[in-house]
Amino acid sequence: MVSRIEIRSIKLLNYMELNIRRLEESDWETLCSWWDKWPEWVNPPKDFLPDNGTGGLMVYKDKTPIVAGFIYYTNSKGALLEYVVSNPDYREADRKDAIELLINAAEEVCKANGVKYIFSIGRTKPLIETHRKLGWGIDDKPSNEIIKIIN
Repeated sequence: MVSRIEIRSIKLLNYMELNIRRLEESDWETLCSWWDKWPEWVNPPKDFLPDNGTGGLMVYKDKTPIVAGFIYYTNSKGALLEYVVSNPDYREADRKDAIELLINAAEEVCKANGVKYIFSIGRTKPLIETHRKLGWGIDDKPSNEIIKIIN
């Protein structure tokens, strides 16, 4: 099996100066600061995220992180792309390209790991429209995330 998050051999479209890498432990404080700045977000607990907060991807330009997301693998042919969060202070013209790169890279990583289906939950219109643009099916009926701490 391919390493769960292996990006060096993934074929992606030309995204000019944007780069992508696996999340690192050192990204945690950055991600928390982003969640804190978005008014409707609550920081998920680190141990709720894949690989304790490193099971995902980060898009960056030069040394500026732009957007990140987490890939949850399952015991099926499906995976989830979740907790996509962006740098609220990054407002460059390539912001949408960065989000597209994240989604496309997640798809390629999942394909390389034998995943057939990828699922995501989104609530912001720009993120939903980006998924639609990239060929994702969008359910027009809103749903809610339902989570309970049981232990």
